[in-house]
Amino acid sequence: MIVADILFDGLFAAVAAVGFGAISDPPMRAFPYIAVLAAVGHALRYCLMTWAGIDISTATLCASLVIGLGSLWLGGRIYCPTTVLSIPALLPMVPGIYAYKTVFALIMLMQHTADPEVARHYMEAFLLNATVAFSVIFMLAVGSTIPIVLFSRRAFSLTRRRDYSES
Repeated sequence: MIVADILFDGLFAAVAAVGFGAISDPPMRAFPYIAVLAAVGHALRYCLMTWAGIDISTATLCASLVIGLGSLWLGGRIYCPTTVLSIPALLPMVPGIYAYKTVFALIMLMQHTADPEVARHYMEAFLLNATVAFSVIFMLAVGSTIPIVLFSRRAFSLTRRRDYSES
């Protein structure tokens, strides 16, 4: 059952990533790699959160690092920029439920400003959900950017068909 959970998580992330990738019109050769990166990254985050007990932000950082490194490696194989592979693969990990709960709590807070107890409850919900949403999105950006910064020469020469040891 554990393996099935991991496979389903990765499969659904892959389907979503291919859909997100289709919006930006990448080359057809990129779609399998986008799907693989999304499946591996999302499944890793799922495993870290479920069985290792790691929080969502740290697990997202680890998963986005894997996606960033994978897009650097796979992008070189198919002569495709890292962002074409990594951005669609990262999008299924955007914390939509936390963003929704943030907006909902803000709306409810505005509707209950006359009652301090109820308003306090919605303010706490707003702060909690906004913090989680912001930290996860920040970790997605940081994790996917670190490989580009560390291997900038390789990252910016992926679409050129030449030896990386030149110049």
